[in-house]
Amino acid sequence: MPSKSKAAAADNRFSLTRADASEQIAYEIRRHIERQGLLPGDRIGTEQELAAEFGVSRPTLREALRLLAGSHLIRASQGRGGGIFVANTAGEGMGRHMSEAIGAMLATESVSLYELLEARMVLEVPLAGLAAAGAGPEIIERLEQAIADAEGHRPGSETFNAADSRFHQTIAEASGNDVLIAFTRWILDVLLPSLIDYIGPAVSAEDILAQHRAILRAIRRGQSTGAERAMRDHLEHLAEIVRTLEAGSGS
Repeated sequence: MPSKSKAAAADNRFSLTRADASEQIAYEIRRHIERQGLLPGDRIGTEQELAAEFGVSRPTLREALRLLAGSHLIRASQGRGGGIFVANTAGEGMGRHMSEAIGAMLATESVSLYELLEARMVLEVPLAGLAAAGAGPEIIERLEQAIADAEGHRPGSETFNAADSRFHQTIAEASGNDVLIAFTRWILDVLLPSLIDYIGPAVSAEDILAQHRAILRAIRRGQSTGAERAMRDHLEHLAEIVRTLEAGSGS
Protein backbone atom coordinates (compact mmCIF):
# COMPACT_ATOMS: atom_id res chain seq x y z
CA MET A 1 0.00 0.00 0.00
CA PRO A 2 1.54 3.38 -0.93
CA SER A 3 2.35 5.85 1.80
CA LYS A 4 0.11 8.87 2.36
CA SER A 5 2.73 11.17 0.86
CA LYS A 6 3.01 9.03 -2.27
CA ALA A 7 -0.77 8.81 -2.56
CA ALA A 8 -1.05 12.58 -2.23
CA ALA A 9 1.59 13.04 -4.90
CA ALA A 10 -0.29 10.64 -7.18
CA ASP A 11 -3.53 12.55 -6.56
CA ASN A 12 -1.74 15.79 -7.35
CA ARG A 13 -0.34 14.42 -10.62
CA PHE A 14 -3.82 13.19 -11.52
CA SER A 15 -5.36 16.62 -10.88
CA LEU A 16 -2.74 18.27 -13.06
CA THR A 17 -3.65 15.99 -15.96
CA ARG A 18 -7.30 16.97 -15.62
CA ALA A 19 -6.81 20.74 -15.48
CA ASP A 20 -4.41 23.03 -17.19
CA ALA A 21 -1.15 22.61 -15.29
CA SER A 22 -0.11 26.24 -15.54
CA GLU A 23 -3.42 27.45 -14.08
CA GLN A 24 -3.09 24.95 -11.25
CA ILE A 25 0.43 26.12 -10.47
CA ALA A 26 -0.66 29.77 -10.60
CA TYR A 27 -3.40 28.90 -8.10
CA GLU A 28 -0.91 27.16 -5.81
CA ILE A 29 1.48 30.11 -5.91
CA ARG A 30 -1.37 32.50 -5.03
CA ARG A 31 -2.26 30.25 -2.09
CA HIS A 32 1.37 30.20 -1.00
CA ILE A 33 1.54 34.01 -1.04
CA GLU A 34 -1.64 34.26 1.04
CA ARG A 35 -0.72 31.50 3.51
CA GLN A 36 2.73 32.95 4.13
CA GLY A 37 1.39 36.49 4.41
CA LEU A 38 3.87 37.70 1.81
CA LEU A 39 3.84 41.40 1.01
CA PRO A 40 4.83 43.43 -2.06
CA GLY A 41 8.60 43.16 -2.47
CA ASP A 42 8.91 39.77 -0.77
CA ARG A 43 10.85 37.16 -2.74
CA ILE A 44 9.05 33.95 -3.71
CA GLY A 45 11.99 32.15 -5.35
CA THR A 46 13.65 31.59 -8.70
CA GLU A 47 12.14 29.86 -11.72
CA GLN A 48 14.36 26.85 -11.08
CA GLU A 49 13.37 26.65 -7.40
CA LEU A 50 9.66 26.98 -8.10
CA ALA A 51 9.71 24.46 -10.94
CA ALA A 52 11.43 21.94 -8.66
CA GLU A 53 9.06 22.66 -5.75
CA PHE A 54 5.93 22.12 -7.82
CA GLY A 55 7.37 19.32 -9.93
CA VAL A 56 6.65 20.92 -13.31
CA SER A 57 8.70 21.88 -16.33
CA ARG A 58 10.14 25.38 -16.72
CA PRO A 59 7.77 26.19 -19.66
CA THR A 60 4.74 25.22 -17.56
CA LEU A 61 5.99 27.33 -14.67
CA ARG A 62 6.68 30.30 -16.95
CA GLU A 63 3.10 30.17 -18.23
CA ALA A 64 1.83 30.15 -14.63
CA LEU A 65 4.04 33.13 -13.83
CA ARG A 66 2.74 34.91 -16.94
CA LEU A 67 -0.81 34.48 -15.65
CA LEU A 68 0.13 35.88 -12.26
CA ALA A 69 2.04 38.78 -13.80
CA GLY A 70 -1.00 39.55 -15.97
CA SER A 71 -3.01 39.89 -12.76
CA HIS A 72 -0.30 42.17 -11.31
CA LEU A 73 0.42 39.75 -8.48
CA ILE A 74 4.10 39.06 -9.20
CA ARG A 75 7.08 40.58 -10.97
CA ALA A 76 10.33 39.05 -12.19
CA SER A 77 13.77 40.54 -11.62
CA GLN A 78 16.90 39.52 -13.49
CA GLY A 79 20.53 39.48 -12.39
CA ARG A 80 22.20 38.86 -9.07
CA GLY A 81 19.63 38.65 -6.28
CA GLY A 82 16.88 38.36 -8.87
CA GLY A 83 13.94 36.03 -8.93
CA ILE A 84 10.18 36.14 -8.60
CA PHE A 85 8.78 38.75 -6.21
CA VAL A 86 5.33 39.69 -4.93
CA ALA A 87 4.16 42.80 -6.79
CA ASN A 88 0.77 43.36 -5.15
CA THR A 89 -1.52 41.68 -2.68
CA ALA A 90 -4.38 39.70 -4.22
CA GLY A 91 -6.83 42.55 -3.63
CA GLU A 92 -4.51 45.18 -5.09
CA GLY A 93 -3.77 42.99 -8.10
CA MET A 94 -7.46 42.41 -8.78
CA GLY A 95 -8.12 46.13 -8.43
CA ARG A 96 -5.41 47.04 -10.93
CA HIS A 97 -6.56 44.38 -13.39
CA MET A 98 -10.13 45.65 -13.21
CA SER A 99 -8.97 49.26 -13.44
CA GLU A 100 -7.21 48.55 -16.72
CA ALA A 101 -10.29 46.79 -18.11
CA ILE A 102 -12.63 49.63 -17.12
CA GLY A 103 -10.13 52.21 -18.41
CA ALA A 104 -10.16 50.51 -21.81
CA MET A 105 -13.97 50.51 -21.83
CA LEU A 106 -14.03 54.24 -21.09
CA ALA A 107 -11.42 54.94 -23.76
CA THR A 108 -13.43 53.10 -26.41
CA GLU A 109 -16.71 54.63 -25.16
CA SER A 110 -18.23 51.19 -24.72
CA VAL A 111 -19.37 52.29 -21.26
CA SER A 112 -20.42 55.75 -20.07
CA LEU A 113 -19.59 57.70 -16.94
CA TYR A 114 -23.24 57.59 -15.99
CA GLU A 115 -23.29 53.77 -16.22
CA LEU A 116 -20.23 53.60 -14.00
CA LEU A 117 -21.87 55.97 -11.52
CA GLU A 118 -24.82 53.57 -11.39
CA ALA A 119 -22.38 50.75 -10.57
CA ARG A 120 -20.77 52.96 -7.97
CA MET A 121 -24.19 53.54 -6.39
CA VAL A 122 -24.73 49.79 -6.04
CA LEU A 123 -21.32 49.36 -4.41
CA GLU A 124 -20.70 52.41 -2.26
CA VAL A 125 -24.13 52.97 -0.71
CA PRO A 126 -24.07 49.68 1.25
CA LEU A 127 -20.36 50.21 1.97
CA ALA A 128 -21.24 53.42 3.80
CA GLY A 129 -23.72 51.44 5.89
CA LEU A 130 -21.10 48.83 6.72
CA ALA A 131 -18.65 51.57 7.69
CA ALA A 132 -21.18 53.10 10.07
CA ALA A 133 -21.73 49.70 11.68
CA GLY A 134 -18.07 48.99 12.28
CA ALA A 135 -15.92 52.13 12.06
CA GLY A 136 -13.57 52.72 14.98
CA PRO A 137 -11.76 55.90 16.06
CA GLU A 138 -8.95 55.40 13.51
CA ILE A 139 -11.40 55.30 10.59
CA ILE A 140 -13.22 58.38 11.84
CA GLU A 141 -9.94 60.25 12.20
CA ARG A 142 -8.85 59.32 8.67
CA LEU A 143 -12.17 60.46 7.22
CA GLU A 144 -11.92 63.76 9.10
CA GLN A 145 -8.38 64.25 7.82
CA ALA A 146 -9.39 63.54 4.21
CA ILE A 147 -12.06 66.23 4.40
CA ALA A 148 -9.65 68.68 6.03
CA ASP A 149 -7.02 68.03 3.34
CA ALA A 150 -9.52 68.82 0.57
CA GLU A 151 -10.66 72.12 2.09
CA GLY A 152 -9.50 75.20 0.21
CA HIS A 153 -8.73 73.28 -2.99
CA ARG A 154 -10.74 73.01 -6.19
CA PRO A 155 -12.06 69.75 -7.66
CA GLY A 156 -9.60 68.54 -10.26
CA SER A 157 -6.55 69.70 -8.35
CA GLU A 158 -4.10 67.04 -7.25
CA THR A 159 -4.67 67.77 -3.56
CA PHE A 160 -8.47 67.64 -3.78
CA ASN A 161 -8.44 64.48 -5.91
CA ALA A 162 -6.09 62.67 -3.54
CA ALA A 163 -8.17 63.62 -0.50
CA ASP A 164 -11.40 62.62 -2.26
CA SER A 165 -9.91 59.21 -3.11
CA ARG A 166 -8.73 58.68 0.47
CA PHE A 167 -12.19 59.49 1.81
CA HIS A 168 -13.91 56.85 -0.32
CA GLN A 169 -11.13 54.28 0.06
CA THR A 170 -11.24 54.63 3.84
CA ILE A 171 -14.98 53.92 3.83
CA ALA A 172 -14.32 50.77 1.79
CA GLU A 173 -11.54 49.66 4.14
CA ALA A 174 -13.89 50.08 7.11
CA SER A 175 -15.99 47.23 5.69
CA GLY A 176 -13.13 44.78 6.28
CA ASN A 177 -14.08 42.99 3.05
CA ASP A 178 -11.08 42.55 0.72
CA VAL A 179 -13.25 41.94 -2.35
CA LEU A 180 -15.25 45.14 -1.80
CA ILE A 181 -12.03 47.05 -1.17
CA ALA A 182 -10.64 45.78 -4.49
CA PHE A 183 -13.83 46.72 -6.34
CA THR A 184 -13.65 50.21 -4.84
CA ARG A 185 -10.06 50.58 -6.00
CA TRP A 186 -11.06 50.57 -9.69
CA ILE A 187 -13.48 53.39 -8.94
CA LEU A 188 -10.66 55.41 -7.43
CA ASP A 189 -8.10 54.47 -10.08
CA VAL A 190 -10.25 54.96 -13.17
CA LEU A 191 -13.74 56.35 -12.66
CA LEU A 192 -12.98 59.08 -10.12
CA PRO A 193 -10.24 60.85 -12.15
CA SER A 194 -12.30 60.58 -15.36
CA LEU A 195 -15.37 61.86 -13.57
CA ILE A 196 -13.58 64.83 -12.02
CA ASP A 197 -12.00 65.72 -15.37
CA TYR A 198 -15.47 65.76 -16.92
CA ILE A 199 -17.50 67.54 -14.23
CA GLY A 200 -14.72 69.54 -12.54
CA PRO A 201 -15.71 72.99 -13.87
CA ALA A 202 -19.37 72.38 -12.99
CA VAL A 203 -18.97 71.00 -9.48
CA SER A 204 -18.67 72.97 -6.25
CA ALA A 205 -16.00 71.91 -3.79
CA GLU A 206 -18.17 73.09 -0.91
CA ASP A 207 -21.09 70.97 -2.13
CA ILE A 208 -18.89 67.87 -2.29
CA LEU A 209 -17.35 68.54 1.13
CA ALA A 210 -20.76 69.20 2.68
CA GLN A 211 -21.91 65.82 1.36
CA HIS A 212 -18.76 64.15 2.70
CA ARG A 213 -19.38 65.74 6.10
CA ALA A 214 -22.95 64.37 6.10
CA ILE A 215 -21.62 60.88 5.35
CA LEU A 216 -19.03 61.25 8.11
CA ARG A 217 -21.61 62.42 10.67
CA ALA A 218 -23.73 59.34 10.07
CA ILE A 219 -20.71 57.02 10.24
CA ARG A 220 -19.49 58.67 13.45
CA ARG A 221 -22.91 58.17 15.04
CA GLY A 222 -23.11 54.55 13.88
CA GLN A 223 -26.20 55.29 11.80
CA SER A 224 -26.05 52.80 8.94
CA THR A 225 -29.28 53.91 7.27
CA GLY A 226 -28.25 57.55 7.54
CA ALA A 227 -24.80 56.83 6.08
CA GLU A 228 -26.35 54.97 3.14
CA ARG A 229 -28.78 57.83 2.52
CA ALA A 230 -26.00 60.43 2.66
CA MET A 231 -23.83 58.42 0.25
CA ARG A 232 -26.77 57.98 -2.12
CA ASP A 233 -27.44 61.74 -2.05
CA HIS A 234 -23.76 62.40 -2.83
CA LEU A 235 -23.64 60.05 -5.80
CA GLU A 236 -27.00 61.18 -7.15
CA HIS A 237 -25.68 64.76 -7.03
CA LEU A 238 -22.73 63.73 -9.21
CA ALA A 239 -25.00 61.78 -11.56
CA GLU A 240 -27.25 64.82 -12.00
CA ILE A 241 -24.27 66.96 -12.97
CA VAL A 242 -23.24 64.34 -15.55
CA ARG A 243 -26.77 64.23 -16.97
CA THR A 244 -26.88 68.04 -17.21
CA LEU A 245 -23.53 68.25 -18.98
CA GLU A 246 -24.42 65.46 -21.40
CA ALA A 247 -27.76 67.14 -22.22
CA GLY A 248 -25.97 70.43 -22.83
CA SER A 249 -23.49 68.80 -25.18
CA GLY A 250 -26.25 67.04 -27.09
CA SER A 251 -24.78 63.58 -26.40
